[in-house]
Amino acid sequence: MSTALIHSRAQSGIDAPPVQIEVHLSGGLPGMSIVGLPEAAVRESKDRVRAALLCAQFEMPARRITVNLAPADLPKEGSRFDLPIALGILLASGQLRTDALDEHEFFGELALNGALRGIPGVLSAVVAAGRCGRAALVPSANATEAAWAGQGKVIAADTLLAVCAHLSGESTLSPIETQRDDARPSLPDLADVRGQQHARRALEIAAAGGHHLLMVGPPGSGKSLLAQRLPGLLPPLDDVSATEAATLRSLALQPFDLRQWRWPTFRAPHHTASAIALVGGGSPPRPGEISLAHHGVLFLDELPEWDRRVLEVLREPLENGRITISRAARQAEFPARFQLISAMNPCPCGWAGDPSGRCRCSHDLMLRYRSRISGPLLDRIDLMIDVPRLDAATLRRGSPGESSATVRARVLAARRIQDARGAINARLGSAELRQHGALDDACETLLQRTIDRLQMSARSADRVLRVARTIADLDGAAAIAQPHLAEALGLRRCAGLA
Repeated sequence: MSTALIHSRAQSGIDAPPVQIEVHLSGGLPGMSIVGLPEAAVRESKDRVRAALLCAQFEMPARRITVNLAPADLPKEGSRFDLPIALGILLASGQLRTDALDEHEFFGELALNGALRGIPGVLSAVVAAGRCGRAALVPSANATEAAWAGQGKVIAADTLLAVCAHLSGESTLSPIETQRDDARPSLPDLADVRGQQHARRALEIAAAGGHHLLMVGPPGSGKSLLAQRLPGLLPPLDDVSATEAATLRSLALQPFDLRQWRWPTFRAPHHTASAIALVGGGSPPRPGEISLAHHGVLFLDELPEWDRRVLEVLREPLENGRITISRAARQAEFPARFQLISAMNPCPCGWAGDPSGRCRCSHDLMLRYRSRISGPLLDRIDLMIDVPRLDAATLRRGSPGESSATVRARVLAARRIQDARGAINARLGSAELRQHGALDDACETLLQRTIDRLQMSARSADRVLRVARTIADLDGAAAIAQPHLAEALGLRRCAGLA
């Protein structure tokens, strides 16, 4: 046999499209050519494959070797095709005999001595292989991540020789057992936050409805402390959402932790991060912080200190939950359905409005500071609250507030009501909002007067309704009442932004 066909997968955004590695041996001057839109790392695989075959005591055929990565119009990147290319050469040259190739998909980088090295993004490939009914053969370095997928049969190997022995039946590799840990990890507890009842209430509403939150207050008022406790109030992720979030972390080469897979992640990038670090990019495109926070929390501290151009790239993802990265040669789309929690000081020195009167910032200086955050971005934030500084002595003597477990029970009850509607309140579409956010005459009058007085946009009015619907769900009410709407309107007024 002078031809061979091996199954593998490429990486395109969060997807893993199938790739067939076709190997053909023919007469002519010895050499190897790889076709099918291979990028640099793929083209270099011929040198790695040659050395690995020789070190594994195989022969490199002294013939013309053509490797085609089909489909030819799909860009191929990375070193994941080393193993399938090597197996294709062995099969086409008659050094390997097996009938099990159609039952497997192969992934892995080859070291020069024939050892298998781990690759990024293996999780999406394993999941896709399982859906097609094929076993995924991966390097042992990816075993934990691949075993978590729980999709079909997964086999791990350390070397090229071990893979060949398995395929030829000389020594069988056992499938990896699925490993998942559903225990809730230890997270910061809301009981650590003393006082700040208004902020605690806003955090509970944000958790119950998936709403974005901005906290404005002086240094040391507890803004970061509150934000770090939001993940402890959120419900666990379902299998689909958890798989999406884990796949994105796999693409970004993030450490894979079996204890964290079921729970929303918390990302807190520094305010010096670039736009590419925040939304993703590079060549090939990789997910950024907003995608790594998919189905989790993105915390942006010191919001006015961020570059305004960086913050503006958040507008579209906040609306549609996805980010499309366009480059000259290709496009990549990543999910980015995150919950934004942000914090800022009311002025450059941080003490505007504090009873101590220590702020010396001029009115123009405060306006310039606050104008670093654009109106369109603020319009996409559901809750905007003041977090005042509390007396340290009083806080030390005060008793702890409600624990995360107590608040989480109310949040889960509200989420169950929303799940019955098909979506959490922050993601209700216009039609669903008209149905579930209907107001009586008194509430309609209150909302209209507030819209006229504050010159609110239609988007802001819809966000107020979504928050009011969440407050009603926390109360177990079937319809939005006047107290629910009044509280929602109050949670969108912030003296620190006036």
